[in-house]
Formats: sequence, C-alpha cells, structure tokens
Amino acid sequence: MTDAALTRPVTGVPVRRNKRIATIAATCAGASGIAVVVVGSLAFGNFGIEPDFSARLLPPSLAHWFGTDQFGHDMFARTIHGLKLSLWVGVVAATLSTLIAVGLAILATTCGRWADILVSFLVDAAMGLPHLVLLILISFALGGGTHAVIVAVAVTHWPRLTRILRAEILQIRHAEFVIASRQFGKSWWYVGQHHFLPHLVPQMLVGLVLLFPHAILHEAGLTFIGFGIEPTKPAIGILLSDSMRYLTAGKWWLGLFPGLSLVLLVLCFDAIGNGLRLLADPRQAQT
Repeated sequence: MTDAALTRPVTGVPVRRNKRIATIAATCAGASGIAVVVVGSLAFGNFGIEPDFSARLLPPSLAHWFGTDQFGHDMFARTIHGLKLSLWVGVVAATLSTLIAVGLAILATTCGRWADILVSFLVDAAMGLPHLVLLILISFALGGGTHAVIVAVAVTHWPRLTRILRAEILQIRHAEFVIASRQFGKSWWYVGQHHFLPHLVPQMLVGLVLLFPHAILHEAGLTFIGFGIEPTKPAIGILLSDSMRYLTAGKWWLGLFPGLSLVLLVLCFDAIGNGLRLLADPRQAQT
C-alpha cells in the first residue's frame, strides 16, 4: 500500500463533524444576535423614540453610530426598536401560521378522503395566488396596522409547511405503532393527537423558525408600501420608506443601516433554522 493510500481519509466523518460544529456555532451566533436586539431595545427605553431637533440629520459618528434622522432620533436605537417590533410580529405570525399548517395536515390525514381533497385544494389555491397581492388585500381589508399585518402574514404562509407535514404523516400512517393503536380501537383523531403530533415536533420547530424570515421581510415590505404598521411606530419598513425622501440629498445612512440590520436579522434566523434542521436529522446524530 502506498503512502498516499495510508494518508487518505477512510470516511467523511471528520468532515461532517466539522460541518456540524460550524453549523452549531452559527446557530449560537444567530441566537446571540437576536438576544442583543431584544436586550438592546429594553435597555434603550425611550431613547430613539423621543425627538431631538437639535441633532437633526447628523451623519454617523461616535455619538450616533447610525446617525440621526429628520427628527433627531438616534438611528441606531431606532433601528433596534424597529427590529424588536419585527421580531414580535414575526413570532406571532409564524406561530399562528405553523398552528394552521399542523391543524390542516392532521385534518387531511385523519378525517377521510374528503378532508384530504379539501386541504389539498386549499393549499393549491393559496400557492397559486400572487403572494404580495394577497398580503396587501388582507391587510387593506382589515384596516392596516400591526394586527392586520400579523393576520395577513399568518394566513398566507402556511401552505408549504402544510404540504411538508402532510407528507410526513402519510409516511408513518402504516407504521407498526399506528397499526397497533388502530387495532386497539383508537380513532384516527386519537392517533393524530398522540402519535402524529409528537412525531411532527422537529418538523414543526424547524418550519416555525424558517417562517420567521418570510414573516419579517413581508412585514417590512407591507409597511414600506404603506399597508402595514402605523407610521408612528419605529418599524424597519417605515424607516426605509422615510429615508427615500433624503437619499438624493446624500443622507445615505438613513436607508443603509436599517436595511443591513434587517438582512442580518433574517440571516440570524436562517442560521438557527439550518442548525435545528441539522440537529433534528437522525442521520447526523452520530457524526
């Protein structure tokens, strides 16, 4: 045997282990970034909310890291407040959307063929509609505002997760523990609550986290075009919308830093979602 053959790695386990460690590290970094937003918003209090007309439109400096806006608000503090508001909207909307997806998936697989046909029709209909147009129509019909954005995002983000959970349930319908439960006289509703639902927890958790970026971005998009959160609140979409009037005057920091912060927040959730997906994968358990 040659020296090259002796030094060649036998398996890809070290590579997979290194990838796993890197993914977990990225997950921890993403969680830390989200924690910084929450703690920072609480620490700032009303700073960045109350105007200070003596410090209008100042460029970034040591005193104001992200500069100030037309009302003298510190843009760093205001951006942190806006990210926290986006987090709150994302948490509620993604949770509601996940609950809708779980309920419809269990309904489709436990209540007979008619329920499966109905859920499949709803999923296809929701995915066939223009996403942004549907968001605007729902938010406009509900009168706008924070609650309207939450409802609009929640009722438009469940179809893909429903399809995934339904396929997962169909794979375990013929498992031995499900067959044994049915032979003991248990109803499909009982099987759905006590067998299907616990089995779906990893997929639900990963799906919930991966819905956050979509919820946050769509909330910012709706707010940016005027169908979202009230203009009096420091939402990221409002900050970006207000900055459009000053970008041509050279006030670049009004749009750059809130936009980058929103992207970083989305990347934090993406890192957490990828980490949870890796940890929930049984094939990676021993690597």
